[in-house]
Amino acid sequence: MRKWLPLLTVSLGTFMLLVDVTIVNVALPDMAVDLKTSFSSLQWVVDAYALVLAALVLGTGTIADKFGHRRSYVVGLAVFAISSAICGVSPNVDVLITFRAIQGLGAAAMFATTFALLNSSYQGRDRGTAYGVWGAVAGASASIGPILGGLLTQGISWRWIFFVNVPVSVVVIALCVFVLVDQHAPAERRIDYAGMVTFTGFAGAATYAFIHANEHGWATGTTYALLAASVLFLIGFLVIESRVAAPMIELSLLRNRSFAGVLIAALILNFSAFAFLTYTSIWMQSVLHFGAIKTGLTGLPLSMAAFVVSAGIGRFLHGNRAGLIIGGGLIAVGAGSLLDMALLRTQDGWIGLLPGFVVAGIGVGLATPTLSSSAMSAVPVQRGGMASGAVNSMRQLGYAFGIALLGTVFAARANSSLTGRHVANADSVAHALAGGQAPGLLAAKSGAAAQQLNDALHRASLSGLHGTFLVAGVAGVLAGLVVLVMVKPAAPAPQQQPSASGEAALAH
Repeated sequence: MRKWLPLLTVSLGTFMLLVDVTIVNVALPDMAVDLKTSFSSLQWVVDAYALVLAALVLGTGTIADKFGHRRSYVVGLAVFAISSAICGVSPNVDVLITFRAIQGLGAAAMFATTFALLNSSYQGRDRGTAYGVWGAVAGASASIGPILGGLLTQGISWRWIFFVNVPVSVVVIALCVFVLVDQHAPAERRIDYAGMVTFTGFAGAATYAFIHANEHGWATGTTYALLAASVLFLIGFLVIESRVAAPMIELSLLRNRSFAGVLIAALILNFSAFAFLTYTSIWMQSVLHFGAIKTGLTGLPLSMAAFVVSAGIGRFLHGNRAGLIIGGGLIAVGAGSLLDMALLRTQDGWIGLLPGFVVAGIGVGLATPTLSSSAMSAVPVQRGGMASGAVNSMRQLGYAFGIALLGTVFAARANSSLTGRHVANADSVAHALAGGQAPGLLAAKSGAAAQQLNDALHRASLSGLHGTFLVAGVAGVLAGLVVLVMVKPAAPAPQQQPSASGEAALAH
């Protein structure tokens, strides 16, 4: 039993940081009322965490390679716990957003060291089992987030979705001291601060552009300027990474077609599987008048399917079927979203979501652990932080982009539906609907006018959800097909050159 304590320690930290990506979804309406703010501000409560996690996990991976994986993991846990406590007592939305970003910094340090710590603790078949269990936890965490968020928000207060992290973090830190080992000596590497700044600038400018476009439209000077800035930051990042002695990500890895395919899969996985949950949660609470608990529990089929499937495929992780498993998983995720769109169109109720959630959960369970093991096998063990950082960065970047982009899709489809029903100020009503303000819109009407608007909002919200499911579904299916082509079976590692085994694991 003791040999699995390192896995428990790493999995608990992973569970906390991934749950916190989506745990706020069902709490947004309560937050808006309590903090007296708009949904556009609260969107940053979701995106600030995911964005910082995505932007900095690459950099913290190289820092962890230099200063030690266990030490970095413990520091990340401490930052995560302290910022969680401050999030819980936030007096206004600005404080909440600020410390959600700092919470993302702690999460990045934890996430970047996950696989290196597992590699230090396990070998051979035990490592495959550890990856399978970790993948089960990771695959289910994002979908469990709304369930826990609903229980805490409705049962106590939305503030407890942050407070609960503190005692768990203390337990995990104690476990780190007694059970974790870091077998790999810290690497003498320079830290790529310029790369960290430019990549963060790219991710932040792009996300801000998407959110601004959602509120004010794409054809505005600010939106164009933000998009241009994101492109310049990205170009700057690529130039820096090609020239510095110790880059955050070695660009030569991207010439490995299989590794590039894994990164594409990581980007689209969270985009297709989880980003739309924000809008289904808003629809259920503001239009269907569900409580936070019931809203959160609708995600149970997705989380259970992801957990069961991911826990059951650990024994396959040493084979050469990574492309088939990852590509098939993404196609299942996309098919689940398309099934949601089809069934919700004929069943005007939440029950139509459940079959699609099961199919998407199967896809998440297939793809998540296989992504991780494939990325780690692509690099030498000394680059463990770099490989895990790249995959985790792409996953969280996909989620941050997905929240913003699918919000634009939702509002545009809702606007079209409302315009077709001759609702006055359809554009502003559509954005209010996307922001969970349907009860306020209805409160301003009475009698037949209220009933007419209520019917229009129901249909507009369904139209918006259909749009999010369509985009998420098509993205998942196309990405799955790309992965099937790009990620080829692994070539056997040469026995006489163990240091090259990492590169051989993902063949061109």
